[in-house]
Amino acid sequence: VHALLMVFGAVMPAFVGLANWLIPMMIGAPDMALPRMNNWSFWILPFAFSMLIMTLLLPGGAPAGGWTLYPPLVLQTGDAFPFMVFAIHLMGVSSIMGSINVIVTILNMRAPGMTLMKMPVFTWMILVVQFLLVFSLPVITVALVLLMFQRSYGATFFDVSQGADPLLWQHLFWIFGHPEVYVLILPGFGIISEVLPTFSRKPLFGYPFVVFSGASIGLVGFGVWAHHMFAAGLG
Repeated sequence: VHALLMVFGAVMPAFVGLANWLIPMMIGAPDMALPRMNNWSFWILPFAFSMLIMTLLLPGGAPAGGWTLYPPLVLQTGDAFPFMVFAIHLMGVSSIMGSINVIVTILNMRAPGMTLMKMPVFTWMILVVQFLLVFSLPVITVALVLLMFQRSYGATFFDVSQGADPLLWQHLFWIFGHPEVYVLILPGFGIISEVLPTFSRKPLFGYPFVVFSGASIGLVGFGVWAHHMFAAGLG
């Protein structure tokens, strides 16, 4: 898991920088709408990933619980726990700042004559992704705050012996985690929808259907998180 995070941490700032360079160029804008916020969102990200990787060096080793951080296992983590929580919070702050910037840029800074239905498909998919991030990241933020209060201050949000619901963390995590799947794949859909028409020298067939299908995927993605909870016994 940490090896994957190291690779992701090295690639993600470059991807964010590339997207922030491509989007203004594709919609005819001179720059991002909020350049200072753009700068902050970019530089917070490598710092946050570095902090997460540093948990390998702390007493007790890397955080337990796998990438889903299921309690009670993750609550037994040593000194790495607060570093992990803070690093994930910083990643969320970076992503939300970047998302707000991209949304404002796409909605307010398009070239004259470029309506929403004339934008490149890649731009549409990136716009959907930003809304997914803005609405899903606060959920994992709240979940991690609850986890931190139980770990550090004796709260009982996930303590089954105190009457807590054992599925609460799974619900909170996957309400974030399922939209996150589409955060990763929708830009790929947009890239394919740009590359294939370009190299086949044919216009994209059914542009409105492609756009609305991407938006619908983002919307439906918030309502079907429970299929990740395979062993939970839900009907």
